[in-house]
Amino acid sequence: MSELFTDMDAEIQSLEARLEKARQVKEGMMQNLLTGRIRLV
Repeated sequence: MSELFTDMDAEIQSLEARLEKARQVKEGMMQNLLTGRIRLV
């Protein structure tokens, strides 16, 4: 039972890290678009 919770915690931490990375990428892309460094065609 304890191992199950440990595995679940590890999975949650992994997903939270992926979510944070995706948010950082989105923030960077938005910043580039707003400053004009990147243009959409």
